[in-house]
Amino acid sequence: MTRLFSSVLVFLFLSISALCSATVENAADCVAVGMLISSCTEFVNYGYPDPIPGSSCCDAMTVLGTYSDSSDKRMWLCNCFIDLINVYNSNATAISTLSGFCGIVLGFTIDPNTDCNL
Repeated sequence: MTRLFSSVLVFLFLSISALCSATVENAADCVAVGMLISSCTEFVNYGYPDPIPGSSCCDAMTVLGTYSDSSDKRMWLCNCFIDLINVYNSNATAISTLSGFCGIVLGFTIDPNTDCNL
């Protein structure tokens, strides 16, 4: 159990580091967002368990919410989510509900029809 917990902490640390090192100039690189969202895989793929505040999925969404503190970062993050939705189209509804389940305000709506440039 302790080993698993340590592995999760290392993964989160690396994910947060990768996300924080991302800049608007390399907006095409959304790997860090995908890594964070990977903690929501069961919900995105199977629809359960619902993410709740304090879960690893919601912790990842909290990091993303903290990152979206400027319009440039929000636009970048929005485009990353749209890319994820386009890749995992069959799971678009689950991806779009993550911030709501976790009570996180990203400053944009996660939806395939969202115009991230507004």
